[in-house]
Amino acid sequence: MKVLANDGLASSGIKALEKAGFEVDSSTIAQDELLEYMNTNEISVLLVRSATQVRTDIIDGCPSLKIIGRGGVGMDNIDVDYAREKGINVINTPAASSHSVGELVFAHLFGMVRFLPQSNREMPLEGDSKFKDLKKAFAKGVELKGKTLGLIGFGRIGQATAKIGLGLGMKIIAFDPYIDNVNLELEFFDGQSVFFDINTLSKEEVLKESDFISLHVPAQDGYVISTEEFEMMKNTACLVNAARGGVVDEVALVEALSKGEISKAALDVYENEPAPEIQLLMNPDLSLTPHIGAATGEAQDRIGTELATQIIEILS
Repeated sequence: MKVLANDGLASSGIKALEKAGFEVDSSTIAQDELLEYMNTNEISVLLVRSATQVRTDIIDGCPSLKIIGRGGVGMDNIDVDYAREKGINVINTPAASSHSVGELVFAHLFGMVRFLPQSNREMPLEGDSKFKDLKKAFAKGVELKGKTLGLIGFGRIGQATAKIGLGLGMKIIAFDPYIDNVNLELEFFDGQSVFFDINTLSKEEVLKESDFISLHVPAQDGYVISTEEFEMMKNTACLVNAARGGVVDEVALVEALSKGEISKAALDVYENEPAPEIQLLMNPDLSLTPHIGAATGEAQDRIGTELATQIIEILS
């Protein structure tokens, strides 16, 4: 059977599939050429990440297709229910990238509270001539220890992010409409564990009480954070969205930053990908990355291995 990894697949996954007798094609086929390519090559398994769209035309038009796999968590680029109605298996890897995303959240947080985005821009330009001025400008850093981290969405990624915060000595509060309580296990390198019992709060409480807010929610019909939510936050708060583009109202975000309703924000995902709005790209109060939450070697190895294991179990 043939597997098309249209958005790429880690070598760990390719090796596991080939060892099980599958033929893996790692070509990247343009969206408008995908259906014809799949039919010509009799593709049984289509693996995607966030770039490739798997809609009804692919599902109806490719009779050889048996499995659609998403390397990662969100499957909003796949018509999941329709595919399953047609007898096609739809799989993903919900846990594989959780820690990777959590670490990116804290990379942004550390960068923002110590002015790293601005410093990295200005030191190469003026570090030799205005060193003392820059030192003074970036001297009002903030420690994360002892601060309150609010999580909107407390599933796997939210919990992985909470563990990092707990390790730093932060207070963790969370909102999730589907979760009331989590007994969170924080594991250490030597095998020891500490458990933290966390009861979720209302969204309003989390917004009002948090020094830092991180979003971990799936794609929504409307905004999770917009004008009303920004008005509830502390004016010193920092917001991070490494979840999905479209859950933060970007126009309201820019306005909230300009009005001082919040201090800073970080975005890894955008309403318009791969062409984020210029007002975001040029805003000095934003820390920006190009949708790289799961882009670590470790996470990609886990994703590849988990996808291969599921495919082999289904088709063996």
